[in-house]
Amino acid sequence: MQASTPPNTFWPTALRTVVAWSLALLLFFPLGWLFLTAFKTELQAIAVPPLFVFEPTLHNFAEVQSRSDYLLYARNSLIASVASTILGLAIAAPAAYSMAFFKTKATRDILMWMLSTKMMPAVGALVPIYVLAQTAGMLDTLPALILVFTLSNLPIMVWMLYTNYKEIPAEILEAARMDGANLWTEFREVVLPLSVGGLASCGLLCLVLSWNEAFWALNLTSAKAGTLATLIASYSSPEGLFWAKLSAASLMAIAPIVVFGWFSQKQLVQGLTFGAVK
Repeated sequence: MQASTPPNTFWPTALRTVVAWSLALLLFFPLGWLFLTAFKTELQAIAVPPLFVFEPTLHNFAEVQSRSDYLLYARNSLIASVASTILGLAIAAPAAYSMAFFKTKATRDILMWMLSTKMMPAVGALVPIYVLAQTAGMLDTLPALILVFTLSNLPIMVWMLYTNYKEIPAEILEAARMDGANLWTEFREVVLPLSVGGLASCGLLCLVLSWNEAFWALNLTSAKAGTLATLIASYSSPEGLFWAKLSAASLMAIAPIVVFGWFSQKQLVQGLTFGAVK
């Protein structure tokens, strides 16, 4: 008996492959061009037509370190990102637990209000926050940056953890209460172990958001507590942009978080899709 001929799927598959590679190259091109420019001289960086074959140099990276103390800005970015993430989780975890398992009539309104704060442009809160930081003597300090980063990411943290907690079966909590567990024991011994994946995903996502935050870093800090965003902005001057050095500084700024995101991409995607599929 002659086997039936499978349907012709060559052209649909080829079309999907071409579209996928085109989108991938389009998205990767800025990062690839940044990488090439970082290893050029300033003259090579502004050459017309662009140079694709050239002798690479490490002078730009040495210049960034000697001129701007890259390690200081990288340390500030690391401290601000990690500390704000830990502080945010410490606040968001019990808040989301309360909203998920002890609902009131105001719970939904509070959640929607928290989400609505992310729709307000950051510049709308710049003046009051700047005045508060100036009055408290916290301008150009890491505590001010950590506090602002925490408050900025807190709505996202609460929503992500709230959605994650809702997936915990209520029967497990009822069994723990019947065994005599109080609220603290229930949260610590039952809820946290069952939601460790959600906590990790939420923390990783907010760590990336804090690392990439530029608006508050540029407006609240300068030399002492500046992050890598401040370092990159310093390469814009009235004389123009130093494209090669700017690219080298940008590459040094994004390299740690790109590597981190690559190894934790599964957890980041999980965090971004919490609650998307029921």
